[in-house]
Amino acid sequence: MNTIFLLLGGNLGDREATISEAKKYISLQIGNIEKESSLYQTAAWGVENQPSFLNQVIEISTLLSAQEILFQIEEIEKKLGRKRYQKWYARTIDIDILYYENEILEEEENDSKKQKDLKIPHPFLHQRRFTLVPLVEIAPYFVHPILEKTNKELLEICLDKLPVEQLVVNG
Repeated sequence: MNTIFLLLGGNLGDREATISEAKKYISLQIGNIEKESSLYQTAAWGVENQPSFLNQVIEISTLLSAQEILFQIEEIEKKLGRKRYQKWYARTIDIDILYYENEILEEEENDSKKQKDLKIPHPFLHQRRFTLVPLVEIAPYFVHPILEKTNKELLEICLDKLPVEQLVVNG
């Protein structure tokens, strides 16, 4: 079994319902969800003049390869209404592979398929509080295989100051 960490996020439609639906598909198509962070309301990063995002990090056990996971992620995003218009723009759902075990992978985008790049660990992981805060909640001592720092250490030195607020769920 391989351990992977995925970031789920979206800022259009019923964000909470879409993330919940994404997790159902992930458990059916990718693997067992072992841990999940709280939901976090976060300011948009990259293109900032858009609605706030809802984000969550989940830990998965899977037998799939990183390439197979990427294919499944893209299928799930399509099912949930994801349209690729512009990088870092508003979307119903975005699912990113943060870590795949301690692997370091880099495959270039295939223009003919409009497929995501496969870069593991995620190249912006250490620069984004909206990724690090939920990641630290469930895996504070997981070590980034390139930067050789724990997620907790990466959060402590992260320069991103955009707000990341834990969503309080009633009930």
